[in-house]
Amino acid sequence: MIEDDLRAAFARLEALTPPAGPVRAAIERATVRRRRRRFRLRLGGTALALVAAALAGFTAIAPEPPETANLLGDSSPPPPAGALNVLLIGVDGDSARSARFADSVLLVHVPADRSRLYLVSLPRYLEVIVPGRGKQRLNAAFSLGASGSRPDLDRGYRATRDAVADALGVRVDAGGVLTYPMVRKFTDAVGGVQVCLPQRVRSTHTDRVFPAGCQRLDGTASVDLLRQRTGLPDGVLDRDRNAERFAAGLLRRIDDRGGLTNPVVLDTLLRQLGSELVADTGDLTLTELVSVAGKAADAEPVGVLPPGLHIEKKQGDVHFRLDPDLGPGFLSALRDDRLGEWTSAHPDQVTQLG
Repeated sequence: MIEDDLRAAFARLEALTPPAGPVRAAIERATVRRRRRRFRLRLGGTALALVAAALAGFTAIAPEPPETANLLGDSSPPPPAGALNVLLIGVDGDSARSARFADSVLLVHVPADRSRLYLVSLPRYLEVIVPGRGKQRLNAAFSLGASGSRPDLDRGYRATRDAVADALGVRVDAGGVLTYPMVRKFTDAVGGVQVCLPQRVRSTHTDRVFPAGCQRLDGTASVDLLRQRTGLPDGVLDRDRNAERFAAGLLRRIDDRGGLTNPVVLDTLLRQLGSELVADTGDLTLTELVSVAGKAADAEPVGVLPPGLHIEKKQGDVHFRLDPDLGPGFLSALRDDRLGEWTSAHPDQVTQLG
C-alpha cells in the first residue's frame, strides 16, 4: 500500500520536475563562477604587487605567479570608484628569523578623480593605540603584532593597518609588507631606480656617499639610502622624505618599462621575486588596480609629511604627535579626499621628489 502511494505521488510530481539539461547547465555555471572567484582572489596578490611595487617599492604581493593566458582572456570589470588607500610597510630584517620594527610606513592615497598619487609618509614614532598594549609608537605596532616563536609578517601588517586606520580615521583598502632584501631584489629587477636628493648623504653603515642631485641606484645602494637617518638634518623625517623620493623614482621606472599598462611586463618582473611576499589585497582585482595605478601615475606623485612634532616623553622615548593647529585639517583633507587642496595650501609639508 505504501509503495503504491509513493509511486502515485512521484507520478503526480514528475510533471513539475524541471528538465535536467538547464539544471545541469546552471550547476556548471555556478562552478565556473566559483573557480573564477578563486582565480581572481589569487590574482589579487599580483594586483597589489603592481600598486606596492609601483607606488612605494617596499611592498609587493605575489602568492603565486599569474596565469597570463587566463588573465588576458578574462573579462574586465569596471574600475573601482572613490578614493583608495594602500598601506605599504618596509621592514628591516629577515622575516624567517626576526620581527623588526617597521622602518617605513607609507600610505598611498589614490583620489577618486585619479589625478595623481599622494605618498603620505607616516612617522615611525607616530603615537597610536595598539589593542591590548595601549599607546605605542607606530613602528612598534608591527613588531608587537608579528611577535611569536616564529615572526608572522601578516599579523604584523594587520596590527599596523588597524593602528593606522584608528589613528587617521581612514579605511585601508589594501596593503602589504616587504623586507629590505626583497626591496634590493626588485630594484635590481627593474634595472635600478633614479633618486634625486636635495643634499649629500653619507651612509653610517657603509661610508658610501650619496651626492646631492639625481642618481641611479641599484638594489644594494637603494636599501643603504633607505636605512639612513643618523646625520640627516631632520633625522627620521628626512629618511621618510627619502623613502618618498625612492617611491617616486620606482614608479617612474616601472611606468617607463610598461608595467603600469601591460600585465605581461608586470608578470615578468614578479616572476623574478619569487613568493616571499605578504599582503592584504582587499576586494580589488588585478584589472582594477592596473587601471587605477596607470591613470593616477600620469601625473607626478606628491610626497606628503603629516604636520607634527617629535616629543621626548622620557629619555630615549620619542613620540610624534600631530600639530594641534594643522593636524585636524590634514586628517579632514585625507578623509574627505581633499589632499590636493590641502597640500596646495601647505607647501612646506610637501616633499620635493625630483
